Amino acid sequence: MSRVKITETSLRDGHQSLMATRLTTAEILPIVEKMDRAGYYALEVWGGATFDSAIRFLNEDPWERLREIRKRAKNTKLQMLLRGQNLLGYRHYADDIVEKFVEKSIKNGIDIIRTFDALNDVRNIRQASESTKKYGGHSQLAICYTISPVHTIEYYKNLALEMQNMGADSIAIKDMAGILLPYRAYELVTELKKVISVPIEVHTHNTAGLGAMTNLKSVEAGIDIVDTAISPLSGGTSQPTTESLVRTLQGTEHDTGIDLSLLKEIAEYFKPIRKKYLDKGTLNPQALCTEPNIVEYQLPGGMLSNMLSQLKAQKAENRYEDVLKEIPKVREDLGYPPLVTPMSQMIGTQSVFNVLTGERYKMIPKEIKDYVRGMYGKSPVPISEEMKKKIIGDEEVFTGRPADLLTNEYDEIKKEVGNLARNEEDVLTYAMFPQVAQTYFEKRNNPQEEIKVQTINVVF
Repeated sequence: MSRVKITETSLRDGHQSLMATRLTTAEILPIVEKMDRAGYYALEVWGGATFDSAIRFLNEDPWERLREIRKRAKNTKLQMLLRGQNLLGYRHYADDIVEKFVEKSIKNGIDIIRTFDALNDVRNIRQASESTKKYGGHSQLAICYTISPVHTIEYYKNLALEMQNMGADSIAIKDMAGILLPYRAYELVTELKKVISVPIEVHTHNTAGLGAMTNLKSVEAGIDIVDTAISPLSGGTSQPTTESLVRTLQGTEHDTGIDLSLLKEIAEYFKPIRKKYLDKGTLNPQALCTEPNIVEYQLPGGMLSNMLSQLKAQKAENRYEDVLKEIPKVREDLGYPPLVTPMSQMIGTQSVFNVLTGERYKMIPKEIKDYVRGMYGKSPVPISEEMKKKIIGDEEVFTGRPADLLTNEYDEIKKEVGNLARNEEDVLTYAMFPQVAQTYFEKRNNPQEEIKVQTINVVF
């Protein structure tokens, strides 16, 4: 056994899970140098929803944030989260976009790219992994953990072995809903260690109150790296607390070596920031609460809030329990996909439709039809012919890699964005979120015009 390494998630998943990714660059930068000295293995600082939120809500350049963090983190690896062929957007991108995005992520400061696919279809992560290694990054491939009759220990072992054979430098167990039970974690890590030789990292959430126990049992089973968040941005739908695990392991064979006095200072820095977002209502106290029943329904925190919004819009909050019961049925109908973006939103929406219309699959979103058509990749188990008929009729199902249907698109997107883009990073930002990026670029490129408009509004 050796020391356990810690990846600190507060600068990405911590604030994404608790307060919709609203930390600003100005709030992040002053503490980075201190975090860099603490002894973390890595800081997760980018990817996920940080990119979208920066340009959509904060009027910030996500690439500039990464560069500024990199200047201040001289000793610690920087990590990001990537949705495979979806990158940070919500559709599959052509291979040339994936390669260019990975190249620029690494050149701007990322060391480790954690790549996952919502269906655990390794065909959808291959290009990102190959590009990561090509440009000198560490390719961490992630298993999306879920519970179903087909998601057995043997299933995960085979998946991890396939990822290692693809060239993964490490494997992450990504438990996005916080449903990995502690003793199950012990068994899973133990069994994975028997078949793969690369390091294994565990990532869970504390939504169901299991996170700290899951992390500790993973450590006992020989996990190499654990994801945690500094205390003010931990707990609830975020990760378990950094300081608690560091203190628990102190003086044992698994001692992390992280400086607890520095962790205390880092926590003190974030406390007033947390209070500010609580006072503003951006951080909903509900996100800090424990919900043990999540394990039964396997819902990530974000999916719950999204579903509640849909029901409120229809004045049907009283059907909440009915929808919760419908979700496992829809998931079974559709081949047991893990509930992670974008599948979690799709399954949740279909379940709401099934309940509110009073007839299952009377209304079917386009995304569900595309999924059944094979446009998202391969479902964990085949969808029955009966369900295919109900959802897409006699249409043919595509069984190849979805991105094979796409031709190179970087040059076309570069031409489309035109002079609004100042560099290749801007072109990639536009590729991810065209409409939002265009608005952001126009504001950025014409600040005087914006000031003038604001002045006119004040005068009149």
